Amino acid sequence: MHKLYGFLLVVGIFITGTAFSQSTQILSETSPIKAIQTIKQGVFPPDYFEISKNLDIFNAVYRELNIAYVDGTKPGQLMKTGIDAMLNSLDPYTVYYTENDIEDFILMTKGEYGGIGAAVNDVNGKIIISDPAEGFPAYRAGLRAGDQIVGVNNNNVEGKKTDDISSLLKGPANTPIKLKIVKAGQTSPIEVSLVREEIRTPAVLYSGLLPNKETGYIRLHTFTENCSGEVKNAFVSLKSKGCKNLILDLRGNLGGLLTEAVNIVNFFIDKGQDVVFTKGKMPDWDKTYVSVNNALDTQMPMVVLVDENSASASEIVSGALQDLDRAVIIGKRTYGKGLVQQTKDLVYNAKIKITVAKYYIPSGRCVQALDYSNKNEEGRVDKVPDSLITAFKTKGGRIVYDGAGVMPDIKTSEDKLSNVLISLISKYLIFNYTTQYFLQHPQIASIQDFKLTEAEYSDFINYLKDKSYDYRTSSEIKMEELKKEAEAEKSFTDVKAEFQALADKMKNNKKDDLAKYKDEIKKYLEEEIISRYYFRKGTIEYSLRGDVDVIEATRLLSDENKIKILLSMIEKPTKPFNIKKRF
Repeated sequence: MHKLYGFLLVVGIFITGTAFSQSTQILSETSPIKAIQTIKQGVFPPDYFEISKNLDIFNAVYRELNIAYVDGTKPGQLMKTGIDAMLNSLDPYTVYYTENDIEDFILMTKGEYGGIGAAVNDVNGKIIISDPAEGFPAYRAGLRAGDQIVGVNNNNVEGKKTDDISSLLKGPANTPIKLKIVKAGQTSPIEVSLVREEIRTPAVLYSGLLPNKETGYIRLHTFTENCSGEVKNAFVSLKSKGCKNLILDLRGNLGGLLTEAVNIVNFFIDKGQDVVFTKGKMPDWDKTYVSVNNALDTQMPMVVLVDENSASASEIVSGALQDLDRAVIIGKRTYGKGLVQQTKDLVYNAKIKITVAKYYIPSGRCVQALDYSNKNEEGRVDKVPDSLITAFKTKGGRIVYDGAGVMPDIKTSEDKLSNVLISLISKYLIFNYTTQYFLQHPQIASIQDFKLTEAEYSDFINYLKDKSYDYRTSSEIKMEELKKEAEAEKSFTDVKAEFQALADKMKNNKKDDLAKYKDEIKKYLEEEIISRYYFRKGTIEYSLRGDVDVIEATRLLSDENKIKILLSMIEKPTKPFNIKKRF
């Protein structure tokens, strides 16, 4: 009798909301026999026995491992490994956060963390400051990119990894921290005492008028709490400066809070329009989000920039503005994340972020590109096949498609870095040279005027002479594959001399890559140098000068008729434009 009662209590933990309170009342006030009858009536989930059985098995395995495993275990780490593996079998967005992970969770949702305001990288086995945020403790203490951290609070951290150092640097605001620093260009360490602060990473990394003084530009980096307020302030400021058209840049924006995306769309559309609809297993998640406020501007010509790393909330904003024919989308096809997550509090200050619904933008389409419910035997997920992609219509009748992210109205070419530049970046040779350059040049020209001279680029090439930055080109990789196939077929001996001659010629050609890809390397080098003097905002402002997507957007916005033609009505919708009626 008692075993049955305990079993029912275990099952009860899986009941949520009203069902949970009903079930616990039944368990406490009725007999086990009546409880079983109640279960049959559907108060408990139909797979309650399977759930309880597997909980017992998991508990037994966990207990036996901690008791008997030969090398001993770390119970917390062992459990987290098990939970992470379980969640990984579902999708990449359902995540468990321990109490120790809460700082990362707060950073993700609010853009805030307690720390010194500096990013660090593991550069050739040394922990190097890579990006001190202007105005925060590390910057005010004189720490700059290129400085090495060798100690934290009297603990030697040489040889440690970046993750280890990041956790030491973070902590509650107003707590002291002591660093031992080897300044760039120096050999002896100095001690620096700091006080951690609440560091808030702005969601709007940059806003301003482009050189034509008519086009406003806003770079939105993430959809954290109140990012819509930042966008609003930036837009109002641009309008006050004479902005006549707008570029909203969502490239590389992986998303965030759905409500913030709805608020941003609301700035540019009339009150009372459907923006996004969520649909989940639980009826509570069948919800339509509507523009509830008066718009800031419904007429200004507008372009949204996206790329393959624009995801989630970025796709709600770009997709909704496309579906409502409010903005032209320029760039590359977006990531394709049409899933919604909700965070639940757990015991011991832990949290879990669970995928609870799919979202549908105004045309009725879902942009989710991968179906995680249909993994193959190897656990891989395939993209939605072309045969299952469905056509939808925008408010004005333009054809758009579901199942593969948001497809831009105007596609721009792919930006692929050369192999030599990738190698120079990954081996931190550009970063290290920039540190040296910064020490030798107390100041540089303005962002608009700065340009690396031919002599300075030659100096960079000389700097690389005794450095290793070898890399394999696509051709070399394919030749290596050909060699293996020929050896397997026992035919390589016949062509060995010719093969080696071609390989040597290709290797010699690589020596010319610093000249061949000079413009590309020089641009990246200039951008890195500007970051040391003008920080993140300066880097963005510089990058806009030769940005293909921005140039295309500016060209389009210069002729309002082109925008109207692109967004013109092709076919009037025959039904009211309402998301709910599509389900």
